[in-house]
Amino acid sequence: MGAHLEQLVAVEEMVKVSGKYRIGWFSSGRGEGSRNLLRAVWDSIAGGEIDAGISWAFCNREQGQAEGSDAFIRQVNGYGIPLVCVSSQRMRERHGEDWRPRFEEEAVRALEGRDADIVVLAGYMLIAGADMCRRYPMLNLHPAAPGGPKGTWKEVIWELIDNKATETGVMMHRATPVLDEGPPVTFCIFPIKGKHFDKLWDDIKGRPVADIQAAEGEENALFREIRRHGAARELPLIVATLKAFSQGRVRIEGDGIVDSGGNIIKAYDLSQEVDEKVQRSLSGLTG
Repeated sequence: MGAHLEQLVAVEEMVKVSGKYRIGWFSSGRGEGSRNLLRAVWDSIAGGEIDAGISWAFCNREQGQAEGSDAFIRQVNGYGIPLVCVSSQRMRERHGEDWRPRFEEEAVRALEGRDADIVVLAGYMLIAGADMCRRYPMLNLHPAAPGGPKGTWKEVIWELIDNKATETGVMMHRATPVLDEGPPVTFCIFPIKGKHFDKLWDDIKGRPVADIQAAEGEENALFREIRRHGAARELPLIVATLKAFSQGRVRIEGDGIVDSGGNIIKAYDLSQEVDEKVQRSLSGLTG
């Protein structure tokens, strides 16, 4: 048996037997960020940090549609993860304005018989429909703490600056057919005030956000620093979340979240665990 074939057999066996907890993976595979998310979880499973296996992956693009998704598909195949592809683009071309329900129906059919204890939306550029959300407990990453701003990470940061917020965070929330409206499941929080941040706040004191956006935009030092701290926590939060789920420290029951003792909780705080992960990458630049 050649070395390459032996490697493929090894990863296929890891998918089949790694842990008892089953993870499903949704992604559009559009860019490097999507591949990094999958790689981080895959490496954490391989290293024994997450006691689980990625049972299958779903992509709403097919081979040959885009360079980024082609790279993602090669990555999934290289890991030996069973892959299901249903092209949302082809559904748009075929059905016009009615493509969304048709796509959802086709995706549900394509995933028939593929079970998962939890599904992660990682760089998935569509809103999961009602049927899909009912079928799987689906988690989505949002760049704000529970109760924080909605929208893209850029919109979140500008709102934080406009509100002169003292802290923010990152959370995993239940995916619903309404964007960013699902209840929080896990989260981490971090301060955006303090010795290092205070100077950056002083630099914009008295300036309306609209003026900052017009003059500096995303190059503003405070904007960039808030983003840097948030982005550093995204991968660790996803890994810590799947680790906690695979260990039974938190689980989804119906519409609620419960801890290992069966107590209903609003969300599971992973701030300390995530901070320990990011401390090295942010050391020397936060004090």
